[in-house]
Amino acid sequence: MKTIAITMGDPAGIGPEIIAGAWERLQAVPDCRVVVYGHPEIMRRAAALRKLNTEIDCVICCSDDVLEVLPGTIDPRSGRAAYSAILRAIDDTQKNVVDAVVTAPIHKAALHQAGYHYPGHTEIFAERCGVDNYAMMLYLGAREPATMSLQDIAGQHGLAVVHVTLHTAMKTIFEQITTESVLAKIHLVDGFMRRIIGQNNRLPRIGVCSLNPHAGEEGLFGDEEIRIIRPAIDIAIVEGLQVEGPQPADTIMLDARDGKYDAVVAMFHDQGHIALKLLGMYRAVNITLGLPIIRTSVAHGTAFDKAWQGIADPGSLLEAVRVAAKLCR
Repeated sequence: MKTIAITMGDPAGIGPEIIAGAWERLQAVPDCRVVVYGHPEIMRRAAALRKLNTEIDCVICCSDDVLEVLPGTIDPRSGRAAYSAILRAIDDTQKNVVDAVVTAPIHKAALHQAGYHYPGHTEIFAERCGVDNYAMMLYLGAREPATMSLQDIAGQHGLAVVHVTLHTAMKTIFEQITTESVLAKIHLVDGFMRRIIGQNNRLPRIGVCSLNPHAGEEGLFGDEEIRIIRPAIDIAIVEGLQVEGPQPADTIMLDARDGKYDAVVAMFHDQGHIALKLLGMYRAVNITLGLPIIRTSVAHGTAFDKAWQGIADPGSLLEAVRVAAKLCR
């Protein structure tokens, strides 16, 4: 049986209550035991809010001052608590105390107020694990055939979207998109989808987004496709990967939805996030590629406007645990 650590996230947000809301269903994930990293009293409050009669197994990772934080507020005490839980979960996974980490959402401003200047979870994990080649990926698993509709992903193995650039201002993405960075993300998502599909079945089909409208129109709207993106694709093809592009970003996700691609390489955050969340907001899972450990996450934020009202949807958390358990196996 595999043990999955779920970090509590920002206690002022919806993290604790979506854990409580999913708790009974989490017990039914095959060959999987879950334990929360955070504060037991916060989890008891969340359990009471969701009318959960079962005690939530929780490893204490933060001080009691977090109990004074008000729901829906940015507070450095929340940032410290969330950060402490993340580090403890990473360290325990590297020590094989647990087999994978699933993270509930954190608030970046609270993290910064606490003195931890990271853009998000991904960079914390990369630094703590000592890796330089990593990527944020959203993964939308395929539904069971009996529940699929025309609006579901047609691909048998779901759809992955990996991002060349992460949490950064739009004006900085041009300097971060290089042939090397695009090729690195192609390799990372190819490796992930081979695990999902199975090494002996077939090669993952990967589509690569353009950066400019209409894929640049042969240089009329920008030449990054010609100078940077296409050379990365050509190298990947020579290496034996099944890659196409660069494809216009406003049409590539339609092809992916219809099963043409198993994975899409997006150039920046919203280019991939918006499209995939429209396809399945509460089934989408955030996965960090390139780590020596397994880390999945919900694909949404702290939702302070919904926090501690008992109405937050735990669907993405449940899917994140299921995917983590699958990757462990």
